[in-house]
Amino acid sequence: MTQSGVCDQSLASPILRNASEWTEEFFATRLDTLKAEGRYRVFAEIERRAGDFPRALEHRLSAEVTIWCSNDYLGMGQHPEVLASMQRAIQDSGAGAGGTRNISGTTHHHVLLEADLADLHGTEAALVFTSGYVANEAALGTIGREIPNCMIFSDALNHASMIAGIRHSGAEKHIFRHNDPEDLDRLLRKADPGRPKLVAFESVYSMDGDIAPIGALCDVAERYGAMTYLDEVHAVGLYGARGGGISERDNLAHRLTAIQGTLGKAFGLMGGYVAGSHKLVDFLRSFAPGFIFTTALPPAIAAGARTSIEIVKNSPTIRSRHQDRVTRLKGLLAEVGLPTLPSPSHIIPFMVGDAAVCQDISENLLRRHAIYVQPINYPTVPRGTERLRLTPSPVHSDDDMFHLVEALKESWIRCVDPRFGQRASLMGGKT
Repeated sequence: MTQSGVCDQSLASPILRNASEWTEEFFATRLDTLKAEGRYRVFAEIERRAGDFPRALEHRLSAEVTIWCSNDYLGMGQHPEVLASMQRAIQDSGAGAGGTRNISGTTHHHVLLEADLADLHGTEAALVFTSGYVANEAALGTIGREIPNCMIFSDALNHASMIAGIRHSGAEKHIFRHNDPEDLDRLLRKADPGRPKLVAFESVYSMDGDIAPIGALCDVAERYGAMTYLDEVHAVGLYGARGGGISERDNLAHRLTAIQGTLGKAFGLMGGYVAGSHKLVDFLRSFAPGFIFTTALPPAIAAGARTSIEIVKNSPTIRSRHQDRVTRLKGLLAEVGLPTLPSPSHIIPFMVGDAAVCQDISENLLRRHAIYVQPINYPTVPRGTERLRLTPSPVHSDDDMFHLVEALKESWIRCVDPRFGQRASLMGGKT
């Protein structure tokens, strides 16, 4: 050790001196494995341009591209009223919140946003987190850890954030078959009737686009006195009379213990939240580390989210236009026989089944057709189910869709099956 207290690397043990070399080699080996499997993630360098969605500049190619995989489902991230609200908030309140929510970070914008979210879901209260992932991890982790002897019953296809929260809670976990109330009933029937129980599931599952039988799952949970936790992140803003999600559409929100959602998808910004009773929200506010120890969202984000929520609540036409675009694209893809997975939601999985081919198709779409669709590979989806995930928006035109379908056909012929063009012609599709 030198007089300054800095370790002299020349005196370090061989193990310490070689640690950097060893870890660099380890990282390189693991990355090489990803590349060999076709699962190495290549990020398109996209520059969104205000008012021009779904167009964007792709910097690698210095070219304009059309985005077909955005979670900004309604294009609200570029809405002029949302941008104006954020600009006013920055001028009035500055850039950051100034700390965690309990250390100077609770602004008037946050309080108003939480009231708006509670109103959206018809609950007593809501609590805002920095992301949907953090909201799930913090809420499920805290509930499962703090309620003595809690048992959590989780849908087999729940999001990674829900899985992480349940794991970190240390609670006893049981997994029921995806969207299967009978299997949930089987598991709850075997459980100790005296122990607290929580059933966790999603409304719209983001990779397959299927929708949970929320009512049937609530029936089972209520039969055994279990709490219910619903992740609505891919449904809020898009379904229901005011955009409250599938639970609002099906008039089921009042039967759920907690509703979790996001500001980062249909509302076009960032952040997550949990809505429920006053006591549930106060409990999470007081005990969830993911809330307590995290810097609050900037006031401008909260202000923009409030405006976005207000617009979406009062604009059923934007939801009907969105569903029209989804139906239109599904029909065009079906006409030519491209391999899409049927779904009742706005998510259209284009099934490829091979990681390397999925990457090839994505790159071909980008370079030859100026279309950006990111490949979805393991571990996001099981091996052998690799796909492109198409998300039409209200501002995708018919011409955009015709171009996408022709580009997908060309890419499929080039990368997968050269016989497809003839087969599509026989089916009546364009070649």
